[in-house]
Amino acid sequence: MKVSLKWLEKYFDKPLPRAEKVADAFTFHAFEVEEANGDLIDLKVLPNRATDCLCHRGLAKELSAVLDIPMKNDPLREELIDFPKTDELEVKIEDPKKCGRYMGALVRGVKVGPSPAWLKESLEATGQRSINNVVDAANYVMLNIGQPLHAFDAEKLTKKEGKYVIEVRGAKKGEKMTTLSGDECALSEGMLLITDAKADKPIGIAGVKGGKVAEITETTTDIIIESANFDGTNIRRTAQTLKLFTDASLRFQNRPSPELAAYGMKGVLALIQEVAGGEIVGVVDVYPLKPEIKSVRVTLARINGVLGASFSKAEVAGVFKRLDLLTEIQDEDFTITPPFERRDLIIPEDLVEEIGRILGYDNIPSIELPPISVAPDQARYRGTERMKDQLVLKGFIEVSTQSFAKKGDIILANPLDKTKPALRVNLEDNLREALEIAKKYAPLTLSQNEKPKLFEVGTVFPKEGEYLELRMTERVAEWGEKAGTSDNLSIAKLEEYGKDYTPERYTLGVYKPFSIYPFILRDIALFAEEGKEKEILTIIKTEAGPLLFRADLFDVFTKDGKTSYAFHLVFQSQEKTLSDEEINKIMDKVTRALNNKKGWQVR
Repeated sequence: MKVSLKWLEKYFDKPLPRAEKVADAFTFHAFEVEEANGDLIDLKVLPNRATDCLCHRGLAKELSAVLDIPMKNDPLREELIDFPKTDELEVKIEDPKKCGRYMGALVRGVKVGPSPAWLKESLEATGQRSINNVVDAANYVMLNIGQPLHAFDAEKLTKKEGKYVIEVRGAKKGEKMTTLSGDECALSEGMLLITDAKADKPIGIAGVKGGKVAEITETTTDIIIESANFDGTNIRRTAQTLKLFTDASLRFQNRPSPELAAYGMKGVLALIQEVAGGEIVGVVDVYPLKPEIKSVRVTLARINGVLGASFSKAEVAGVFKRLDLLTEIQDEDFTITPPFERRDLIIPEDLVEEIGRILGYDNIPSIELPPISVAPDQARYRGTERMKDQLVLKGFIEVSTQSFAKKGDIILANPLDKTKPALRVNLEDNLREALEIAKKYAPLTLSQNEKPKLFEVGTVFPKEGEYLELRMTERVAEWGEKAGTSDNLSIAKLEEYGKDYTPERYTLGVYKPFSIYPFILRDIALFAEEGKEKEILTIIKTEAGPLLFRADLFDVFTKDGKTSYAFHLVFQSQEKTLSDEEINKIMDKVTRALNNKKGWQVR
């Protein structure tokens, strides 16, 4: 977030330290500073603090705690006013889970025009473009306290029976809307919309962007102001689908408290009256789902134990006071009731983190880890490695497949791959897929009559509980029928198998860089005298040249006193994709050379 130091200074009685010290305070205690240039600081606010720190008020609060300087005012600690009521505006919410609160205010008689210099300069200091006094007022309050706001031209909406009706609902199939920027958006079903219910048409994409149909212009006199709270998941999905990322969507997708909406409405109504005039007709507040704020308890011993510190009770209490957290202290137990905007304070470790970062991690003494008196038991590891070594010696290749599967007993809440939403219950399915892939590349590593042999050792996750499993694509005869092609590797079995183990040596072969280009296969067969295999191979390799990757004899038989030899040839280049024409010329050259030998004949 781009932050103006002059704006931050409005929260303090005394000037802030120079920009470098402010940047250091954020860097070492709160957020990474991506850029510091004169009055402007660009901060990387992480998602867990986006609910309260994507605004100047939240960042001033951080500086107050870090530098231990009091704020002269805090808009989120001021008493809320009783908004006047009105029957001229009604709000409907289709799904309270997607819209937890919607406040609408009807303001009559505003005068839309350029913003005063201080407002315009404040916005431009953070990279915002000034539009007009009403829109600028909404943007200023958002950047000030973090609540996204929007204003609609009321006269462009449908008023029947003396009433405007705003409805928050999901988009219908085939609905479209032109945004304020002039882009026509095809709306998917389920996208949350702000609609003119009397006309049943969208006037805004909830939490993302307003519609052109109710745009504020210089001729606007009556406005409806929106201060609401929308489901973060829905807003994020909508913004990604439409590729429409805005300051509002960024804030809503990080789930600010619905309590913030009332402070946003208070701030924007006051500012609009200051810069554009107008009369507040009334405010409608639909608040179906009020969140519960839970207290969090932590002990001094827990704090020092996690941090490896020796902070005193007074130091810890002081930090909670600097952070303006409601605190109850009993002996060395601290019970914190977080303010509504601090939605990141949920578990004791969250409070421990607050102590560490405010007091400074550099104030925690470094302590060497105690020496390990007893060597860790590596029997299980050694047993696993011994099995792997034996399989490699028998020609197997180890693979490691992903732990996800199409079906399983444990379903993931947020799968990385939607086609594989479960944790695997066996290795067989993924190993079978790996075998099919291996067969495609087998000609590069195996002879014609060989098949790839794979194995995997990995954890599986059936409902009975996870365990380690070994699975091979072929049975190992020496291991008997009991093991078959799979084995559940118990810890006891691996520990027993790993006793007195030293790594077994095996040759992996000389490394050759692999080619990124596809290979071409050709077969050639000929009649020749018995025992001519090596001579035939020499001629093939000589005539075929460097593009011949490998040549394997895969069939020999004798008929009418002549012996037939069949070879499997693999061609591949390190520099390009080979063409059939190139390989055909090479094969013609090989064929002529073989036919030139007396008594030999290519079939």
